[in-house]
Amino acid sequence: MAKDDLIEFDGVVTEVLPGGLFRVQIDDEHTVLAHLAGKMRRFRIKVVLGDNVTVAVTPYDPTRGRVVYRAR
Repeated sequence: MAKDDLIEFDGVVTEVLPGGLFRVQIDDEHTVLAHLAGKMRRFRIKVVLGDNVTVAVTPYDPTRGRVVYRAR
């Protein structure tokens, strides 16, 4: 799958789970289980509860995604 096929959503981290997983609320009724993207892990960007993030979701499984950006 190419990077262009990903759909990006803005959301808020509602729960921090073990193993580097986060539950992100995209809008009122959609929640995504997301993990950190490789660049965020490499540069040690911390994501905490309540952060505004951008999540990349594949069209094949819209319930899982990757956190690709943390807003300041």
